[in-house]
Amino acid sequence: MSSLQLIEDRDELSPTEIQVAEVHAMQRACLRLFEHWRLTDEQACILLGNIAKRTYQRWKNGELGRVNVDLSTRLSNLMGIHKALRLLFTDPKRGYEWIHRANTTFLNKTALEIMLGGQITDLMRIRRYLDAQRGD
Repeated sequence: MSSLQLIEDRDELSPTEIQVAEVHAMQRACLRLFEHWRLTDEQACILLGNIAKRTYQRWKNGELGRVNVDLSTRLSNLMGIHKALRLLFTDPKRGYEWIHRANTTFLNKTALEIMLGGQITDLMRIRRYLDAQRGD
């Protein structure tokens, strides 16, 4: 309850300010996740909905901008994939490597290959698969 008290003591944040802060946190987390996944900038841009490489470079330089609903949904799914992998694998490195391993469920394609289809549904497919594997 003390953390709630701290928030009450501050000026209240608007829902928009909270959403922006959450999106920026997801942007930073995805940048770090993509490093662990060893993605190229081109692959990262595809996973993020074919954003411009220049936009992605700005993110990497700390210039986090506005995000539309599509990109916010993609970020959320990527965070869900990361969370599921962390829960499934006790060794984080194994989880990071998993996306590069062929999987019979995906007809011997890797999760990364599926996600690089570029559609939100490709990300959702991997997330649903992992959530099912962990019993969620």
